[in-house]
Amino acid sequence: MSAYNWEGPGRAAPDPITKPVSACSVDKLSCECCTMVRETNRLQTYFDTTLTNLETELDKANQGFNALQDRRVAFSVSLYTGDNFKCLGPFGVDTVVPYQHSFLNLGMAYNMASGVFSVTYSGVYSLAVTSFSDAGSPGNTLAVCTSLQVNGQIVAGSRELNRKDQEDSTTIAVALKLKAGDSVSVKLTKGCFLCDDSNHYNTFSAFLLYADA
Repeated sequence: MSAYNWEGPGRAAPDPITKPVSACSVDKLSCECCTMVRETNRLQTYFDTTLTNLETELDKANQGFNALQDRRVAFSVSLYTGDNFKCLGPFGVDTVVPYQHSFLNLGMAYNMASGVFSVTYSGVYSLAVTSFSDAGSPGNTLAVCTSLQVNGQIVAGSRELNRKDQEDSTTIAVALKLKAGDSVSVKLTKGCFLCDDSNHYNTFSAFLLYADA
């Protein structure tokens, strides 16, 4: 009986152990195209992954920025709002200074009625107090005495008490670690007085440098 293969009689079947011919040796152009496709796919995957990571980091940065905006705390106030020159004190006891004019009250942490700054976020704050007084005429006693207090405790004070100067000023500037719920105020020492007008000589300012994590 004659042997037949898949391609009809008279043609010998291929040697089953013959190594298959490489596609690239037959069609090098197709092989190069396949290589380019694989490399393109690899780069696409890399760029997609990188873009996803960048978008994730951007979202984290935006969340952090929004948190910082939510925690913005800053205020700056002065003693009086009117143009007339007038004085506060002297009193028989230490008295919280009720600053009446607001330059800025971001976060509404300073209470204009009570004169108290209520700390809303724990962190490090910068605080400054300027105090000014006028004895009225040479020879009168000039008494500029104020203190910065946290929860009723004196943190820093300023004092100018003499008969030589008709007018003078003092300054307190500190950086403090405060906790949420702390109460910060400026107290006028008994027997002392502050004077001011539209020039705003007496000021109390504070702002959050950075909040606790």
